[in-house]
Amino acid sequence: MSGAPTAPPDGAPESLSVAGAGAIACGVAIVAARHGTVALWARSAASAERARRRVAAAAEKLGEPEIAERVRVVTDLDALASASWLVEAVAEDRDVKAAVLGELAQRAHDDAILATTTSSLSVGELAHAAGVPERFVGLHVFNPVWRMELVELAFAPEASARTRERAHALCAALGKTAVDVPDTAGFVVNRLLFPYLFEAAELAERTGMPAADVDRCMTLGAGHPMGPLALLDFVGLDVSKAIGEQLGVPVPAALERRIAAGELGRKSGRGFHAYG
Repeated sequence: MSGAPTAPPDGAPESLSVAGAGAIACGVAIVAARHGTVALWARSAASAERARRRVAAAAEKLGEPEIAERVRVVTDLDALASASWLVEAVAEDRDVKAAVLGELAQRAHDDAILATTTSSLSVGELAHAAGVPERFVGLHVFNPVWRMELVELAFAPEASARTRERAHALCAALGKTAVDVPDTAGFVVNRLLFPYLFEAAELAERTGMPAADVDRCMTLGAGHPMGPLALLDFVGLDVSKAIGEQLGVPVPAALERRIAAGELGRKSGRGFHAYG
């Protein structure tokens, strides 16, 4: 992030690259691109094109067209190697993440920090899979990244004081509020949130209550900005299932049934609600 008010040990400005091409990966790249050029890695040409479209659409919506010019989408992991922060944001699967982190660790320079955006996996395990637990951070951001202020920071026990300092400094430079959280499944937000979301799905299933009415009760009665079933759709029902399984929270049959039918929420056009 050239121009950001933080610096790695050698005194150069922090720079950031992202491995992944989904919503969270693109969101991290978009926020960082407000400060300089960001390399964003996609596995394939098709994924790269989807990432470019996603970034361009967000830049237009935000009224910041320069963002799209600063996010450089690549399909070669070597293009990420020069950054002082290498952020992994691939699928929420331990083996997939561990493999990508191992590849990044082989390419990163000795002062670079590796980070994962996992929302439910063990940061300590991923840190050891990468082989650099002293320079590893769990950087749990929330979607949409450019709007949500919180970042949950989780560290392996071996993380150095300098790594912790740089993580907090990076979040501040990105305009985020960082909170240190325990390295436990779901950290704080998801650990408390998903039992509530799943209970909303169970309630609608048991009673036959329309999803819109369940959500209306919680937005108007509890002051929530989004109802629980709309939030499940926003997260993605498949992603929500994966998080629930990591937390050990029983996944409602209503989710399982919709996932089997390909109804994954907003991204597929239908979940608990229908989307145009």
